[in-house]
Amino acid sequence: MTAYVIRRDLWGIQLLIIVCALTFVLFRVLPTGNPAVLRAGRDPQPKLIKEIEVTLGLNKTLPTQFWEYLKGIALHFNLGYSYYSQESVLNLIRERLPATISLTIGSAILWMVAGMGVGIISAIKRHSIVDRLSMGAALVAVSAPTFWLGLLALLLFASDIGKFKIFPGAGSYVGLTYDPWKWFTSLIMPWCVLAASSAAIFARLMRGNLLEVMDEDYIRTARAKGLPERGVLRQGVRSSINPIVTLLGLEVGILLGGAILVETVFNIPGVGRLGYVSIINADFSVIQGTVLLAAMFIIVANIVVDVLYAYLDPRVRYS
Repeated sequence: MTAYVIRRDLWGIQLLIIVCALTFVLFRVLPTGNPAVLRAGRDPQPKLIKEIEVTLGLNKTLPTQFWEYLKGIALHFNLGYSYYSQESVLNLIRERLPATISLTIGSAILWMVAGMGVGIISAIKRHSIVDRLSMGAALVAVSAPTFWLGLLALLLFASDIGKFKIFPGAGSYVGLTYDPWKWFTSLIMPWCVLAASSAAIFARLMRGNLLEVMDEDYIRTARAKGLPERGVLRQGVRSSINPIVTLLGLEVGILLGGAILVETVFNIPGVGRLGYVSIINADFSVIQGTVLLAAMFIIVANIVVDVLYAYLDPRVRYS
């Protein structure tokens, strides 16, 4: 197991280097906005543009810029500096990371609990009104865009503009250490909106897997031997959960992508909103930092999922 994890870590590092190279090429080789021209103002002068390019290091050759970027990350974990504020990208991300972690972890817990719970209940109540309503709601949640769900939630339940003034609206987020209760209530709607699509996918997958497993021979044998139905269901759920663990690693990327929209709709000062503002301003160094951070989270999540397989499925062994 240790050797396998080390190999996956080394492969993850190579993948991060590839991500760095791709983002570097996309933002500097393809026809995108020149940060020096954008920073020079409405009526940029050639001399001013040249000075800004020297300040930002854009006058160097592309291989030199890429090598210095990789060297700064490897030796000092330096992600560069913003083209606009000249502030460290690492500091910008560090300031906003707690909000994004709060949003993503809460959403992940909600989607796993709700998705698996609804899927199990639907499988037990197969073809009942509960099953039809829950699967119908799951279909709507999968089909609805995240930003539309966020706007709809604000319109219905926000305390400032909503029809039913229940939860705090956009811009109400505060840090956990500042006011734990206000932190919790300000994230209820964002959690639900971000988790809706993933929870619906989990529910549908869990229902299908559990229905298939409950028809297996070993389940019928367990019932014939007199095992209580709760124990039979527990065995079925354990066998059905492996494909969901696979999906968990893939859903991390979707969750981080959805966080950009949710943070923008609810005005949460997180890394997703930082990336959105950076895209608008063509602040490529900040975009590279946020993309690299997202790639690192996805790689780590998939390594953790692979390790979980060895504990959930006795047939899986790594060497």
